[in-house]
Formats: sequence, C-alpha cells, structure tokens
Amino acid sequence: MATVGLKLVTLALKDENGQIIKGADKGLSENGLLPVTTQMWGTKTANITNIQAAGTIQYGNNTAVFVSTPKGAPQVSLDFNNLPFEVTQKLVGRAKDSNTGAWIETGKHPSVALLIESQSIDRLHRVFYAFGNGTLTQASANNGTDTNAETMATDALTYQALATPEFGGEMLAMYSDVSTEFDEEKMKAQVFAGYTPTSTVVPGTSQGTSQVTSGAGTTQDASHA
Repeated sequence: MATVGLKLVTLALKDENGQIIKGADKGLSENGLLPVTTQMWGTKTANITNIQAAGTIQYGNNTAVFVSTPKGAPQVSLDFNNLPFEVTQKLVGRAKDSNTGAWIETGKHPSVALLIESQSIDRLHRVFYAFGNGTLTQASANNGTDTNAETMATDALTYQALATPEFGGEMLAMYSDVSTEFDEEKMKAQVFAGYTPTSTVVPGTSQGTSQVTSGAGTTQDASHA
C-alpha cells in the first residue's frame, strides 16, 4: 500500500520489565504515552530504513537453490520541530541533577516504544509502523547564527529498533484499519505494554462528559454518563 504524509508520532519510555513508565515525573505523561501533537509543532520526518535485509543466494549443483536471509535492523531518522526540553533529555538517556537542574549523560539509553502513523494515498485509511522496543540517540545539535532569517536547530534523533516480546521477538509490527481485526486500543496495548486508556473530564463540556485520551492527545469521545 502506498502511503502519504506523516500523521502522528507517539513515544513512550519503558522500564526494565518492558512496561511503559507512567507519570509525568519519570515517564512522558500520566498514562505513559506522548503523542507529538501540533502543539509541539509536530514531526517533520520519520524515515525508516533497513526494514528487511537483502538475502544472499546460495548455490548447489551449479545452480541457485535457496536464499539465506538475515534479519533486518530497522532504524528511524526522526526530526521533531519542538519536543519539550525535558522529554528529549529523558528519551536519549540523560539524568537530572536535582541540585542544579542540569541534565547529564548517564551512558545508558532507556527503552523507547515508537508508533508512527501515516495514511493511504487516498487518505481513506490509517497505516501504522510500530516499534515496541529500541533506543534513541542525539548525534548532533547544529546551532547557527540568525541573519535576516532565523536559523532553527530542530530535534533530530535516531531510533534503533530492538526485539519486542509482544511481536514474537521481532522488531517491527505494521497495522492498518484496512484489516477487519484492527482495533486501535488493542494495537496500543501491544506496542505500549501496560497501556490503559485514561478518562478525563474535558473543560468546557457538560458535567459527566468525558473523553478517552492517550497521553497528551485526545483519541475518541466517550458517551455521556
């Protein structure tokens, strides 16, 4: 299926047991998920490479008899327009000095789950690339002087996927609402192990009206109480 555009990227930190970390203090939000919304100016690119590795043809009896295919090693080049400062530090493995507020390298990179949403070329269907486990690194930060125009340094991060138990030990899972079995909440529960929807009262609505939210973004309306 051909895809067009980049609709949304969602991130979550995971603990040593493979469960998402909830709470804004240690995790990325109260329920653990952080959709990179337009309030954060969204995501510019999420370019995935090395999804599948090319095989090597093996020969016998003077002819090609089978292909030996190694596993792929997916990487994602991400470019965020304006991630919150402390979110970026957590994602790439820096720890906060409680005395000075400095974020200092720890030498360790936390497990990060990543969900990328695109659309079919006719804009009628949703397509998801899911990584349940991996690490993010920040290789550079290119700062330059302003001239008569601003020189912006966006948040360029590289994601390296790792094996995910919920995917049978594979690194990548793909979803689309073209599949009759597709269920967004089940998808999130598989990608973000430990995920549960969060119901909150929405300001400006009548009492008893709530919406189910995923991290910072609203995903669907709930019925009136």
